[in-house]
Amino acid sequence: MSSKIRKVVFPVAGLGSRFLPATKSIPKEMLPIVDRPLIDYAVEEARKAGIEHFIFITGRGKGAIEDYFDHAFELETTLSERSKSEALAALSTTQLRHGAASFVRQQQPLGLGHAIWCARDIIGDEPFAVILPDEVVRHERGCLAQMVDAWGDKGGNIVAVAEVPDDQTHQYGIVSPGDDDGRIAEVKGLIEKPSPGTAPSNLAMTGRYILSPEVFGKLKKGSLGAGGEIQLTDAMAETIGDVPFHAVRFDGERFDCGDKAGYLAANLAYGLAREDIGPRLLELMPGIINTLER
Repeated sequence: MSSKIRKVVFPVAGLGSRFLPATKSIPKEMLPIVDRPLIDYAVEEARKAGIEHFIFITGRGKGAIEDYFDHAFELETTLSERSKSEALAALSTTQLRHGAASFVRQQQPLGLGHAIWCARDIIGDEPFAVILPDEVVRHERGCLAQMVDAWGDKGGNIVAVAEVPDDQTHQYGIVSPGDDDGRIAEVKGLIEKPSPGTAPSNLAMTGRYILSPEVFGKLKKGSLGAGGEIQLTDAMAETIGDVPFHAVRFDGERFDCGDKAGYLAANLAYGLAREDIGPRLLELMPGIINTLER
């Protein structure tokens, strides 16, 4: 088994129905935060964690994601001829090494667990990471790099968690913790979207995982869980006791960009942090707020 986390899976086959009509023709992962799509931030985070191979689990209508990480020869040639060096530099994050990206079609929307199962032949017998691009974490090193550090110490499975209000626990996969030092907690159990008032804690999983390949043996069963889908949470729960399992509280500002308000908040946060547009955005905000208050 590999002593390094080399591969990451991006499940990007979802319909993005919460952002219709925009996502009728544009994959939700291509919606921009300022001037870069959600998926670009996820790939950047993986790169900072030392990932070498990027696996995208796609679906019908997701071809724009594959095109985004390819060379755009006509555009690049035109920008070069016009000496648009700044614009050319902006394209640098959109190019992956030859052979470093794999695209796998998930033919049926059978859930997150099924999407991860689709990557089994590419992953093989080594630990791997999963990033849900809907969840964006603003941090210099990135959330996944912090998890890789914890994995190097603990091994096994690692999930990123954040504390959420008790009245929101039914919206998440929740960790039942064991020994807890305030940053890393032992995982004794997992519950996907527990009924209100029944959650064992308020530690919610936030779309970042490092998983042992043993999880594929659990996903192979194809058992249906919450929502009639193959749930990754259920498969991970079955590995408890077989491999070490820990939850990591991470540093950074988290935005749930699967939610419209969270998506807009991410745009504001990233925009305000930019030297080129932050000051102008600050100037505009009082006028917008005053207009809304009338």
